[in-house]
Amino acid sequence: MGEARQVMDRLTDAVTTHADLNVVSELYAEDAVAFTPDEGELHGRDNIVEYWRTMKEALPEATFQTLHSYEVGDTAIDEGIFSGRNTGPLQLPNGETLPPTQKEIRIRGVDIATVKDGRIVDYRLYFDEMDFLGQLGLLPDEPF
Repeated sequence: MGEARQVMDRLTDAVTTHADLNVVSELYAEDAVAFTPDEGELHGRDNIVEYWRTMKEALPEATFQTLHSYEVGDTAIDEGIFSGRNTGPLQLPNGETLPPTQKEIRIRGVDIATVKDGRIVDYRLYFDEMDFLGQLGLLPDEPF
C-alpha cells in the first residue's frame, strides 16, 4: 500500500468512523484544492475542512462502505456508499441552513485524492446531488 492509499484511508476514517477534523486538517496541504458537487471548487485547507465540518454536523453518524479502491501512482480512488441519518442542520451553498430532516440517506459516490509529501493537494468528490436532496425530502413531489 502506497502513500496515497494510506492518506485516503485515514481521510475516510476521519470523516466517518472516527470523526476528527484535526486529522482531516492534517491530511490536506495548506493550498489544496477540492471539487464537490454541492459546493463546487474549494481552495485551501481551511475551506475544505469547513466543508467536512458541515457534512459531519448534518450527518454525524455517517459511514462509508468501500465498494472499490484503487491506487495509481500518487492518486487514490474510492467508490463506495456514504450513508447516515440527517440529524443535524444542513448548510446550503447559498448560506441558508435547513433543520434536520431525520431521514436516512444512502449515496453512491467516488473520491479521488492526489497526494504529495503525505498531504492531499487535489481532491475530487462525485455524487448525485439530486439523489441526495431527494432522499432528504428536499425536492418537490412533482416532476420539473
